[in-house]
Amino acid sequence: MSRLKERQEKNCLNCNAEVQGRFCHNCGQENIETKESVWHLVAHFFKDITHFDGKFFSSLKYIFTRPGFLSSEYMAGRRASYVNPVRMYVFTSAFFFLLFFSIIKVDDKTIIHDIELNGKTLTQVEAMDSLTFMNYIKKLGKESGKDLTKMKRSDFKLYFDSVVIKGSISFTNTDYRSRVEYDSVLQAGNNKDGWFKRALIYKQIELNEKYHNEGGNAVKEYGNMLLHSLPQMLFILLPLFALVLKMLYIRRKTYYYVDHGIFSIHFYIFSFIMMLFIFGMERLNDNLEWPAIRFIKLAMGLGVFFYLYKAMRNFYMQRRAKTIFKFLLLSLLIFFTVMVLFLFFIFYALYKL
Repeated sequence: MSRLKERQEKNCLNCNAEVQGRFCHNCGQENIETKESVWHLVAHFFKDITHFDGKFFSSLKYIFTRPGFLSSEYMAGRRASYVNPVRMYVFTSAFFFLLFFSIIKVDDKTIIHDIELNGKTLTQVEAMDSLTFMNYIKKLGKESGKDLTKMKRSDFKLYFDSVVIKGSISFTNTDYRSRVEYDSVLQAGNNKDGWFKRALIYKQIELNEKYHNEGGNAVKEYGNMLLHSLPQMLFILLPLFALVLKMLYIRRKTYYYVDHGIFSIHFYIFSFIMMLFIFGMERLNDNLEWPAIRFIKLAMGLGVFFYLYKAMRNFYMQRRAKTIFKFLLLSLLIFFTVMVLFLFFIFYALYKL
């Protein structure tokens, strides 16, 4: 309750309803003097922040320690003691993607490691033993017409960089240099490509012209576009996740679609936080290279699936065998849904490129 003096007038300044007591029965606004000190404003601010933090951390505790509990509480109508799931989802997802995009980036280093040079990526070359590396260098030199036998492993990254990034390879492998050249081949009847292949070749020609055959820059921009479409993909997946749950529990008439949606939101919140831990362990492993870190990451990844099973069992209150069956079916359906969404965003990012 505010420490400001209560107004003598009994009309609500917000909705003009007659106030009986300190709070308006119509809109809930406190009937206090409008003039307040700086100290009161600051104190009120910290009180609201502390109140939110208290609810947030208590809700977060239940999310981790009692899977499915908050969803059951929300369904039962006990909601005032916890942070609203939508507000909590917005906060955790914003925090997750803020850190995610600061950690995960598609840059020249990523491109160098991912693009192949004569069938091998830089990561694969760096993992070769000495004999395999020398054989690869000899084969590479023979195909390029250069003597590379004296190249050291420490110098290979610079060579790989110069060949891949500076444009010795194209973003695509099309043999046509322009749309006019390809259209003339089609009109002559020498090539009977279908509409999908024609559209793909047109896009290949467009990309090679746009990026002047500099494959690294094209792939880097494409990778960043695809990476930044992840929030939209997860947002679209959320109602689909709830829809699959609705289908799996269609005979449970007491569970409405919104109930499945709340369950999905709480699972998303847990998943976001766990992924932050996994990415943090990945960054730690880059510096320390401890074998135990990989085991911890694997355990965390598997823990997300186990958490989903426990949450389903606690929230839907069905027998273990039936819950395991529905958990496996849910995982399979969501996997195919993710694949379809991912393919859509792959082609959409390619279209926008």
